[in-house]
Order: sequence, then C-alpha cells, then structure tokens
Amino acid sequence: MAVFKKVVEAIGLGDLLELGFRRVSFTSKLNFSWRNVSAVSDDGSMEPAFYRGDLLMLNNYDSEPIRVGEIVVFKIRGREIPIVHRVLRVHEDKDGKTKFLTKGDNNSVDDRGLYADGQFWLEKKDVIGRAKGFVPYVGMVTIAMNDYPKLKYFMLALLGFFVLENREN
Repeated sequence: MAVFKKVVEAIGLGDLLELGFRRVSFTSKLNFSWRNVSAVSDDGSMEPAFYRGDLLMLNNYDSEPIRVGEIVVFKIRGREIPIVHRVLRVHEDKDGKTKFLTKGDNNSVDDRGLYADGQFWLEKKDVIGRAKGFVPYVGMVTIAMNDYPKLKYFMLALLGFFVLENREN
C-alpha cells in the first residue's frame, strides 16, 4: 500500500488513471500485431534486469531455439501465475528433446524448487513467451488492481462514468 501511495503522490491520481487506461489500450493494440504480447513482473526476482511492475513485451517463435541467457516467461503445471526468469542451462536428451533450467537474477538458487513435483527441467511447451523489451512501471496499475480488488471495481466504475459523461448525443 505504501508503494501505491508514493506512486499516486508522485504521478497524481488523474495521470495514474490515464496511464492505466492507456496501458489497456496499448496492450490491446500490441496484441493485434504480436503473439503473446505482455506480462507484468510482479516480484523482485529479476532485479536489476526488471523491477516489480515493469511491462514486458514478449514473442514466442517456435522455430527459434531456447538459449542460455534468454529471459523467458513460463507457466508451471498446476500454478496459475506465470514466472519471468532467465535460462541458466540448456540440456538435450538422447532423443533430441531440448530442456532447460531457469533462475531469477536476484535469486540464490535455480528454479527446480518451483517446478512441479518430479519436474527437473522445463520444456518449450512450458514457455509463454520470451522477453524482447519492457516498459518500466507501467504494470503497477495491474498489480495494484490485483492486490486491491476494490480498486479494480472503482476503476471500472470511473471508466463507465467517463464513457457516460463523454458520449455524444
């Protein structure tokens, strides 16, 4: 809550609301031209590369191999929230299947403890996208709405009010 208050004080509530509406518009426009466009970094595991609230621009071309050092967004079986981490090692099985191990830049150990039970490597099917760029702090609006559901309803009500007020007769 303290971080949100500091953001509101620094930016101003009106500008913050406009930023949120632009983020939705920006993301929907990008979704039209990119595949798997955006993800929001929601913890500090990738600092200093990405900070909490950074909006990541993603792509995921199947023809490109996963490489050590790439930042990938992946989903683990049985978990709802995707994870943004760097590829630490790439391993190829005897049958030619490529697997890889990830780790957050700010974490002291690899991600094997986060993977599903019995899973020691990720596969390409687990990858949602690969980070190709980012916009700092734009995702704080998303994080704030997820952390404070009443804020989400307030923003929707405010958006409805603006639509009703600005419609043409």
